[in-house]
Amino acid sequence: MEFLPVSPESLSVAAKVLRSGGIVAFPTETVYGLGADAYNSSALVKVFEAKGRPRFDPLIIHIADTRTLEETADLSLLNEEARGKLLTLTENFWPGPLSLVLPKSGKIPGIATAGLSTAAIRFPAHEAAQKLISLSGGAVAAPSANPFGALSPTRAQHVRDALGEKVDVILDGGPARIGVESTVLDMTCGIKILRHGGAPKEAIEKLIGPVGDAAFAEGDTADGLASPGQLKSHYAPRARLSVFNREDIIRLPFETDAAYLFFDDSSRDAWLAEHGNARNATARVLSAAGNVNEAAACLFETLHELDFKVSRIFAQLAPREGLGVAINDRLRRAGN
Repeated sequence: MEFLPVSPESLSVAAKVLRSGGIVAFPTETVYGLGADAYNSSALVKVFEAKGRPRFDPLIIHIADTRTLEETADLSLLNEEARGKLLTLTENFWPGPLSLVLPKSGKIPGIATAGLSTAAIRFPAHEAAQKLISLSGGAVAAPSANPFGALSPTRAQHVRDALGEKVDVILDGGPARIGVESTVLDMTCGIKILRHGGAPKEAIEKLIGPVGDAAFAEGDTADGLASPGQLKSHYAPRARLSVFNREDIIRLPFETDAAYLFFDDSSRDAWLAEHGNARNATARVLSAAGNVNEAAACLFETLHELDFKVSRIFAQLAPREGLGVAINDRLRRAGN
């Protein structure tokens, strides 16, 4: 395994590994991805094996040029309305944290899409990711670079600690800017969100009108999930995690072997005021001022830190607006 800072030289090395059938962990604006050549079935098997990922869970195809969309998706199978909305979305959200489920091209192997006739495709807004994809062949299939079901990585060190020698190259591009995975939007059977993420539902609806929400529905594992991130239990730390609204977490008693994860300073301060014996508690705040974007960027980073300190985590839900919806989705699925 090579652990390399992002540079023109390291991107060239990593692209060569991808072209030769290897797997590379790389930074994106959402989380770190574990990628393989999207057209190489044998390489894609290595991604599933390194993560311990079940074959019924599809990968996201990452591209770095909108022209590549026609090589990875069969747009002729979309109706006129869907094609119009697709154009609006790609013009406004790409590059960015939005993955679009579309009829897949025959060039994409079935293993990448769990045997489904659709593929989730994304154009990431990270310069290093774009350069790597362009140098490696134009399409990289990549889930998050972590063991299946575990906390998503927002730093290269998270990948190194969790996967280590299972990865050929890890590219260190610093901390992820957004910190939660992309939103996944199905364009093939009505238009609905399959996974909340970095592109808020409100922003999508402002452009194309109302969209459905299937984010909390689990897929049929016999035939493959419709999207990554749809399992009831996912993104989970080793420590037991429970979620609460603001009122309930403030009432929780202090436990010495637990961590308290608050959304904002005011919630933490209200809890401390209720429990005079909690001054030495392990308490963290996602955003001092209660900003959902800042909170999302800190979520997995903070959970990684707490997971090595305590056996239990009590977490406060975020407001259901913007990226707060994605934060709550991750927290609920991480609950155990």
